[in-house]
Amino acid sequence: MIFSKRILTLALCVSAVTAFAPPLSSVQKRMTPLRSVAESGDAAPVEKVDIQALEKQMSSEIDASTSTEPTIDANALQPGRYDSIDFSLTFPALPKPPSLDGSHAGDFGFDPLGFTSNFDMYYLQECETRHARLAMLAVVGWPMAELIGFAKGGVAPSVMNGFGPLSFISTLLIFSAFGFFDFKTSLRSTRDTKLGKQHVSDMSNIWNVGVAGDYDFDPLNLYNSFGDDAAGRKGMRQLEITQGRYAMLGITAFAFIEKLTGKGIVDSAGMFFHPNALLPVLGLGYFVWSSIYEFSDPRDFPIKVQYRQGGEETERVLKTTVEGLGEMINKGDWMGKVGDKAMRAIEDAKKE
Repeated sequence: MIFSKRILTLALCVSAVTAFAPPLSSVQKRMTPLRSVAESGDAAPVEKVDIQALEKQMSSEIDASTSTEPTIDANALQPGRYDSIDFSLTFPALPKPPSLDGSHAGDFGFDPLGFTSNFDMYYLQECETRHARLAMLAVVGWPMAELIGFAKGGVAPSVMNGFGPLSFISTLLIFSAFGFFDFKTSLRSTRDTKLGKQHVSDMSNIWNVGVAGDYDFDPLNLYNSFGDDAAGRKGMRQLEITQGRYAMLGITAFAFIEKLTGKGIVDSAGMFFHPNALLPVLGLGYFVWSSIYEFSDPRDFPIKVQYRQGGEETERVLKTTVEGLGEMINKGDWMGKVGDKAMRAIEDAKKE
């Protein structure tokens, strides 16, 4: 009796499974496309599928031309150089603006007035580059005009100093030429020039507008002096804009100093324009000091003067060298001998 109940229960389970299971022919139809040859029988004929070709297609890499991911050129400049820091390298007490990530030459994350957040970056770079180049010319021409006597009253012609008839006409002609040049080049396109094509390639991972200030002008091939690659050319642009910024500060200082003192810059700052030992001595002193000491991070107040890396060893070597020179001079009575020779030369001159 128990055995009969078990058989009846098993039969009911099998009937339930077969009632809900799909027909075998339906399963065969679904599995057939994954086979290389369709089975014979009553099933409808299906198209043959090349399994090897399908697997090769699925395992192959996605074509770069159809990929939505940006391509990275290993030889081009890479964006986000300063992404890991949130402060300005020029003045660490200030935050780094989001658009200044170190991608461009001259970018040290310094923009306290927020120009990079309100104006186009290319436009700002073009303006700065043009002013920097004009300032480099002016910072040389200003003292030269005073040294050769072209300046009236010993001061160079300027808005603050005033102009004479000749200097006014000369200034008007020069700036008219600059204005015409600005007008002709304001809407220029450099993508088809020799340097323009190179710049588009160098900046391809950053933007597609090349480099601001590019006039395709490099007759002496100095642009690649730091290396004929994207990094070398960026280094040359970095040097140019750094020197241009110094020149803009310098020419501004010239104008204010002459206005306040009433004297030419070659007279009020004579150590820069007349042969003397003061400037070399000051330069040597600064070089020695900066080789030993440095200022602490401005973000950590109060700011302190501290030894730079290796500064203590440099100081020890310098002291040992100076002490050795002093002992050598004292032992040889070098100063006394020089003094005696000078006195003899003076006496001989008097006798003659």
